[in-house]
Amino acid sequence: MTGHNSSDPFIALRKITKGYRTGKERLTIFDKMDLTIERGEFVAVMGPSGSGKSTLLNLLAGIDRPDEGQIHVNGQRLDHMGEAARSGWRAHQLGIVFQFYNLLPMLNAAENVELPLLLKPLSARARRDRVEKVLDLVGLSGRGRQNPASMSGGQQQRVGIARAIVSDPALLLCDEPTGDLDRKSADEVLAMLGFLNRELGKTIIMVTHDGEAAAKAGRTLHLDKGVFVDQMEMAS
Repeated sequence: MTGHNSSDPFIALRKITKGYRTGKERLTIFDKMDLTIERGEFVAVMGPSGSGKSTLLNLLAGIDRPDEGQIHVNGQRLDHMGEAARSGWRAHQLGIVFQFYNLLPMLNAAENVELPLLLKPLSARARRDRVEKVLDLVGLSGRGRQNPASMSGGQQQRVGIARAIVSDPALLLCDEPTGDLDRKSADEVLAMLGFLNRELGKTIIMVTHDGEAAAKAGRTLHLDKGVFVDQMEMAS
Protein backbone atom coordinates (compact mmCIF):
# COMPACT_ATOMS: atom_id res chain seq x y z
CA MET A 1 0.00 0.00 0.00
CA THR A 2 1.29 3.43 -0.88
CA GLY A 3 0.17 6.85 0.19
CA HIS A 4 -2.23 8.43 -2.28
CA ASN A 5 -1.94 12.01 -3.45
CA SER A 6 -5.08 13.42 -5.08
CA SER A 7 -2.92 14.76 -7.92
CA ASP A 8 -1.60 11.26 -8.72
CA PRO A 9 -3.08 9.59 -11.80
CA PHE A 10 -5.80 7.01 -11.15
CA ILE A 11 -3.78 4.37 -13.03
CA ALA A 12 -0.01 4.54 -13.52
CA LEU A 13 2.01 1.74 -15.10
CA ARG A 14 5.71 2.46 -14.86
CA LYS A 15 8.42 0.62 -16.83
CA ILE A 16 6.32 -2.55 -17.12
CA THR A 17 8.12 -5.60 -18.50
CA LYS A 18 6.07 -8.77 -18.96
CA GLY A 19 6.77 -11.95 -20.88
CA TYR A 20 5.80 -15.61 -21.00
CA ARG A 21 7.78 -18.77 -21.51
CA THR A 22 6.66 -20.99 -24.38
CA GLY A 23 8.80 -24.12 -24.34
CA LYS A 24 12.40 -22.91 -24.47
CA GLU A 25 11.45 -19.57 -25.97
CA ARG A 26 10.60 -16.44 -24.01
CA LEU A 27 7.95 -14.23 -25.58
CA THR A 28 8.18 -10.60 -24.43
CA ILE A 29 4.82 -8.79 -24.47
CA PHE A 30 5.81 -5.49 -22.83
CA ASP A 31 9.29 -4.01 -22.51
CA LYS A 32 9.45 -1.05 -20.12
CA MET A 33 5.94 0.11 -21.05
CA ASP A 34 4.41 3.23 -19.44
CA LEU A 35 0.73 4.13 -19.26
CA THR A 36 -1.20 6.82 -17.38
CA ILE A 37 -4.99 7.01 -17.09
CA GLU A 38 -6.77 9.70 -15.10
CA ARG A 39 -9.74 9.14 -12.81
CA GLY A 40 -13.02 9.21 -14.71
CA GLU A 41 -11.54 8.54 -18.16
CA PHE A 42 -13.22 6.21 -20.67
CA VAL A 43 -10.34 4.69 -22.66
CA ALA A 44 -10.59 2.29 -25.60
CA VAL A 45 -7.64 0.02 -26.37
CA MET A 46 -7.35 -1.30 -29.92
CA GLY A 47 -4.77 -3.47 -31.65
CA PRO A 48 -4.28 -6.71 -33.56
CA SER A 49 -4.38 -10.12 -31.88
CA GLY A 50 -1.15 -10.71 -29.98
CA SER A 51 -0.50 -6.99 -29.43
CA GLY A 52 -0.79 -7.26 -25.63
CA LYS A 53 -4.39 -6.18 -25.00
CA SER A 54 -5.34 -9.22 -22.89
CA THR A 55 -2.06 -9.05 -20.98
CA LEU A 56 -2.74 -5.37 -20.23
CA LEU A 57 -6.19 -6.21 -18.81
CA ASN A 58 -4.76 -9.06 -16.73
CA LEU A 59 -2.10 -6.75 -15.27
CA LEU A 60 -4.64 -4.04 -14.45
CA ALA A 61 -6.92 -6.65 -12.83
CA GLY A 62 -4.10 -7.98 -10.66
CA ILE A 63 -4.52 -11.41 -12.28
CA ASP A 64 -0.98 -11.27 -13.70
CA ARG A 65 2.04 -9.62 -12.13
CA PRO A 66 4.71 -7.82 -14.14
CA ASP A 67 8.23 -9.25 -14.33
CA GLU A 68 9.48 -5.72 -13.65
CA GLY A 69 7.91 -2.32 -13.06
CA GLN A 70 5.17 -0.79 -10.95
CA ILE A 71 1.37 -0.84 -11.23
CA HIS A 72 -0.49 1.81 -9.23
CA VAL A 73 -4.31 1.84 -9.28
CA ASN A 74 -6.35 4.25 -7.17
CA GLY A 75 -3.52 4.81 -4.71
CA GLN A 76 -2.59 1.16 -4.25
CA ARG A 77 0.40 -0.66 -5.68
CA LEU A 78 -0.76 -3.96 -7.18
CA ASP A 79 2.61 -5.41 -8.10
CA HIS A 80 3.62 -5.51 -4.41
CA MET A 81 0.47 -7.29 -3.23
CA GLY A 82 0.24 -11.01 -2.54
CA GLU A 83 -2.45 -13.15 -4.15
CA ALA A 84 -4.92 -12.83 -1.24
CA ALA A 85 -4.53 -9.04 -1.11
CA ARG A 86 -5.04 -8.74 -4.88
CA SER A 87 -8.13 -10.94 -4.67
CA GLY A 88 -9.55 -8.68 -1.94
CA TRP A 89 -8.65 -5.60 -3.98
CA ARG A 90 -10.54 -7.00 -7.00
CA ALA A 91 -13.62 -7.69 -4.86
CA HIS A 92 -13.85 -4.05 -3.75
CA GLN A 93 -12.26 -1.95 -6.50
CA LEU A 94 -12.87 -3.73 -9.79
CA GLY A 95 -15.70 -4.79 -12.10
CA ILE A 96 -15.07 -6.86 -15.24
CA VAL A 97 -17.35 -7.10 -18.29
CA PHE A 98 -16.62 -10.10 -20.53
CA GLN A 99 -17.20 -10.66 -24.25
CA PHE A 100 -19.21 -13.86 -23.70
CA TYR A 101 -20.92 -12.61 -20.50
CA ASN A 102 -19.56 -15.40 -18.18
CA LEU A 103 -22.99 -15.85 -16.58
CA LEU A 104 -23.73 -19.04 -14.64
CA PRO A 105 -26.55 -20.86 -16.47
CA MET A 106 -27.95 -22.53 -13.35
CA LEU A 107 -28.57 -19.12 -11.72
CA ASN A 108 -31.19 -16.56 -12.71
CA ALA A 109 -30.23 -12.98 -13.61
CA ALA A 110 -30.55 -11.64 -10.06
CA GLU A 111 -28.49 -14.50 -8.60
CA ASN A 112 -25.75 -13.90 -11.18
CA VAL A 113 -25.66 -10.21 -10.29
CA GLU A 114 -25.61 -11.02 -6.56
CA LEU A 115 -22.48 -13.20 -6.73
CA PRO A 116 -19.89 -10.44 -6.00
CA LEU A 117 -21.94 -9.33 -2.96
CA LEU A 118 -21.56 -12.74 -1.31
CA LEU A 119 -17.99 -11.66 -0.46
CA LYS A 120 -19.29 -8.67 1.48
CA PRO A 121 -20.76 -8.48 5.02
CA LEU A 122 -24.29 -7.66 3.83
CA SER A 123 -27.64 -9.09 4.90
CA ALA A 124 -29.69 -11.02 2.34
CA ARG A 125 -32.13 -8.10 2.28
CA ALA A 126 -29.37 -5.56 1.61
CA ARG A 127 -27.99 -7.74 -1.18
CA ARG A 128 -31.45 -8.10 -2.73
CA ASP A 129 -32.03 -4.34 -2.62
CA ARG A 130 -28.65 -3.65 -4.25
CA VAL A 131 -29.32 -6.21 -7.00
CA GLU A 132 -32.77 -4.72 -7.77
CA LYS A 133 -31.24 -1.26 -7.96
CA VAL A 134 -28.54 -2.18 -10.49
CA LEU A 135 -30.91 -4.31 -12.61
CA ASP A 136 -33.15 -1.25 -12.79
CA LEU A 137 -30.13 0.90 -13.70
CA VAL A 138 -29.26 -1.32 -16.69
CA GLY A 139 -32.86 -1.44 -17.91
CA LEU A 140 -33.75 -4.93 -16.65
CA SER A 141 -36.23 -4.03 -13.93
CA GLY A 142 -38.48 -7.01 -13.21
CA ARG A 143 -36.23 -9.44 -15.11
CA GLY A 144 -34.31 -10.74 -12.09
CA ARG A 145 -36.00 -14.16 -12.05
CA GLN A 146 -35.34 -14.74 -15.74
CA ASN A 147 -32.74 -17.33 -16.73
CA PRO A 148 -29.88 -15.93 -18.86
CA ALA A 149 -30.45 -18.63 -21.52
CA SER A 150 -33.88 -17.12 -22.26
CA MET A 151 -32.41 -13.62 -22.75
CA SER A 152 -31.00 -11.97 -25.87
CA GLY A 153 -27.25 -11.35 -26.09
CA GLY A 154 -27.77 -7.67 -25.33
CA GLN A 155 -29.81 -8.49 -22.23
CA GLN A 156 -27.21 -11.01 -21.05
CA GLN A 157 -24.50 -8.37 -21.41
CA ARG A 158 -26.63 -5.97 -19.35
CA VAL A 159 -26.74 -8.64 -16.63
CA GLY A 160 -22.97 -8.85 -16.96
CA ILE A 161 -22.66 -5.07 -16.54
CA ALA A 162 -25.00 -5.14 -13.53
CA ARG A 163 -22.82 -7.82 -11.92
CA ALA A 164 -19.70 -5.72 -12.66
CA ILE A 165 -21.09 -2.59 -10.95
CA VAL A 166 -23.09 -4.11 -8.07
CA SER A 167 -20.14 -3.68 -5.68
CA ASP A 168 -19.76 -0.03 -6.79
CA PRO A 169 -16.16 -0.42 -8.02
CA ALA A 170 -14.13 2.59 -9.12
CA LEU A 171 -12.71 0.77 -12.16
CA LEU A 172 -14.44 -1.18 -14.95
CA LEU A 173 -12.41 -3.36 -17.31
CA CYS A 174 -14.34 -4.36 -20.43
CA ASP A 175 -12.96 -7.14 -22.62
CA GLU A 176 -14.60 -6.88 -26.07
CA PRO A 177 -17.99 -6.08 -24.44
CA THR A 178 -19.74 -5.74 -27.83
CA GLY A 179 -17.84 -8.50 -29.63
CA ASP A 180 -20.73 -10.99 -29.51
CA LEU A 181 -23.55 -8.51 -30.18
CA ASP A 182 -25.44 -7.16 -33.18
CA ARG A 183 -25.02 -3.43 -33.88
CA LYS A 184 -28.22 -2.33 -32.13
CA SER A 185 -27.44 -4.31 -28.96
CA ALA A 186 -23.82 -3.16 -29.12
CA ASP A 187 -24.88 0.48 -29.29
CA GLU A 188 -27.20 0.01 -26.29
CA VAL A 189 -24.37 -1.54 -24.26
CA LEU A 190 -22.01 1.28 -25.27
CA ALA A 191 -24.63 3.86 -24.25
CA MET A 192 -24.86 2.12 -20.87
CA LEU A 193 -21.07 2.25 -20.42
CA GLY A 194 -21.12 5.93 -21.39
CA PHE A 195 -23.77 6.60 -18.76
CA LEU A 196 -21.73 4.77 -16.08
CA ASN A 197 -18.71 6.84 -17.04
CA ARG A 198 -20.42 10.25 -17.23
CA GLU A 199 -23.05 10.00 -14.51
CA LEU A 200 -21.44 7.64 -11.99
CA GLY A 201 -17.82 8.60 -12.58
CA LYS A 202 -16.59 5.09 -13.36
CA THR A 203 -13.13 4.88 -14.91
CA ILE A 204 -13.52 2.50 -17.86
CA ILE A 205 -10.90 0.69 -19.93
CA MET A 206 -12.40 -1.14 -22.90
CA VAL A 207 -10.49 -3.49 -25.18
CA THR A 208 -12.22 -3.64 -28.56
CA HIS A 209 -11.75 -4.46 -32.25
CA ASP A 210 -14.78 -2.33 -33.09
CA GLY A 211 -13.99 1.17 -34.36
CA GLU A 212 -17.56 2.32 -33.69
CA ALA A 213 -17.22 1.18 -30.07
CA ALA A 214 -13.86 2.92 -29.70
CA ALA A 215 -15.41 6.14 -31.04
CA LYS A 216 -17.68 6.23 -27.96
CA ALA A 217 -14.67 6.44 -25.63
CA GLY A 218 -12.96 9.67 -24.67
CA ARG A 219 -9.54 8.43 -25.78
CA THR A 220 -8.32 5.57 -27.95
CA LEU A 221 -4.97 3.87 -27.44
CA HIS A 222 -3.49 1.73 -30.22
CA LEU A 223 -1.35 -1.20 -29.09
CA ASP A 224 1.00 -2.92 -31.52
CA LYS A 225 3.51 -5.54 -30.37
CA GLY A 226 3.37 -4.24 -26.80
CA VAL A 227 3.88 -0.59 -27.74
CA PHE A 228 1.31 2.23 -27.78
CA VAL A 229 1.90 3.49 -31.31
CA ASP A 230 -0.20 6.65 -31.02
CA GLN A 231 -2.86 8.15 -28.80
CA MET A 232 -5.80 9.71 -30.58
CA GLU A 233 -7.99 12.13 -28.71
CA MET A 234 -11.57 11.45 -29.75
CA ALA A 235 -14.76 13.35 -29.08
CA SER A 236 -16.90 11.48 -26.60
